Amino acid sequence: MKLQPHTEHLHGLTDIAFDEIFTKDKPIIFAFQGYPRFIYQLAYCRTNHYNLQVRGYEVRGTITTPSDMAVLNEIGRFQRVIDVIDRLPVTSNKSLYLKRQPEERLIEHRSYIFKQGENKPEICNWKSGDLK
Repeated sequence: MKLQPHTEHLHGLTDIAFDEIFTKDKPIIFAFQGYPRFIYQLAYCRTNHYNLQVRGYEVRGTITTPSDMAVLNEIGRFQRVIDVIDRLPVTSNKSLYLKRQPEERLIEHRSYIFKQGENKPEICNWKSGDLK
């Protein structure tokens, strides 16, 4: 409820506090474990709402793995990297090269899920603190 204006909810942020966190003019990428429309509705009257990109549950996918559901709903970690690179103010060969790496990982992911029917071992065996 913090995203709401303080005039709408007891715990909501003032416009000044909201702008200090989310800025007035920079891209905002928001990964949400729910429906993106909910976040858009909470932030519609904020200064920088036009720069807000919310990724969340879009009812995409079928019977698949949890990791694949994140990818299908565009909330996976590699898609977050691509979102950031796409919003960088300068496009260069280096940014194109950096973008290609997570794109290749997404291709590997889809291929592995399709062939094996389960998440890759690096996903299944991940533990808090791993830097993978």
